[in-house]
Amino acid sequence: MSIDDRIVQAAARLGEGIDRHRPAAFASSLGAEDMVILDLIHRLALDVEIFTLDTGRLHQETHDLLARARARYGRPIRVLVPDGAQLEAYASTHGSNAFYESVELRERCCEIRKLAPLRRALHGKALWITGLRRGQSAARTDVDVLGHDAANGLMKLNPLADWSDADVQGYIVRHEVPVNALHARGYPSIGCAPCTRAVQPGENARAGRWWWEQAGARECGLHVDANGRLVRTQRGAPATQ
Repeated sequence: MSIDDRIVQAAARLGEGIDRHRPAAFASSLGAEDMVILDLIHRLALDVEIFTLDTGRLHQETHDLLARARARYGRPIRVLVPDGAQLEAYASTHGSNAFYESVELRERCCEIRKLAPLRRALHGKALWITGLRRGQSAARTDVDVLGHDAANGLMKLNPLADWSDADVQGYIVRHEVPVNALHARGYPSIGCAPCTRAVQPGENARAGRWWWEQAGARECGLHVDANGRLVRTQRGAPATQ
């Protein structure tokens, strides 16, 4: 499928998904895929809330990109932050960088900094739009375009689910989409600064996330169930697959 066909298809998925499931919210990590979706939302003038999670530990380059995105698109981007009392309790009990000590403490940090703010953002929404792609990691090869997310009680739309790395980069170049400066320094997947490193040749895109842990899915919890497995949504309408 050509990049032109991919763009038409993704635009249809977004338009149909938002029309059928209101209200909708787009969760942007400001990664390359999410910048493509933001550009599409802007071009199509779609009625959807856009939000991002500021964990308090992001790279400066990510903050810089948020400022550029606001200036480029002129759309409100809601920023959600962690609960201060929870952060204080975590740091007082375990230390600010305790996530290096165990998977459990890392997951608790992700819960405070990401999952709890995400649940606030999704409250009352009928559709959650994300930039998940099947090619991002072995754990994401079965990502659906549209399905029901039982964990959050809403529909979940991944309009770029079947896009390749080349598709994403082709769109970015064609439309001069702003991206995180860290991508050019070997960071295909960007999260919190202490938990992200550049990847080495031959490593998968998410190898730089929580690299000190044993190799595996390496998910923060936004898209996994209580057992750490990537959530498999129940398939919904085809959404122009």
